[in-house]
Amino acid sequence: MRLTRALATVGYVGLLRPAPGTWGSAAAVPLGYALHVAGGFPLLLVATIAVFGLGWWATHAEERATGSHDASEIVIDEVVGIWIALLPLSGGLWHAGADPWVFPWPGWVGAFILFRLFDIWKPGPVGWADRLPGPFGVMLDDVIAGVFAAIGVTLAAGFAHGVMGV
Repeated sequence: MRLTRALATVGYVGLLRPAPGTWGSAAAVPLGYALHVAGGFPLLLVATIAVFGLGWWATHAEERATGSHDASEIVIDEVVGIWIALLPLSGGLWHAGADPWVFPWPGWVGAFILFRLFDIWKPGPVGWADRLPGPFGVMLDDVIAGVFAAIGVTLAAGFAHGVMGV
């Protein structure tokens, strides 16, 4: 049993079938919520950066151990992408001084759906990053998909709270 395998598969969630990337993304949402509750936006941001580095290291080790590039069971990149997509929601709530337990479901559901859309569809820079060799490419495509999803979450929140007054 390799520590890097446990990390890269997020506690072996990446071994679930079908659609291990979706399972990894689904596991990342409650983890992100727990980080938000424990320390708000700052903790989620620091954890996202730390898990990117940890994911790069674990993915590098797994690629060397298995000889496989971007194996489907490696889902730590999905964790980073989802957490990036959740950052606007966490940041907005933290800035507003909302109770950390408040984490409205439309925001996290929207982040999940948008992230999965961009991660599967791989438009423009997401597809470019996905084609990069090595662990950096494995991680970077999900970072970019997460940024796209975060932009979508921000626009949706602006529309819902600004235009619609919800």
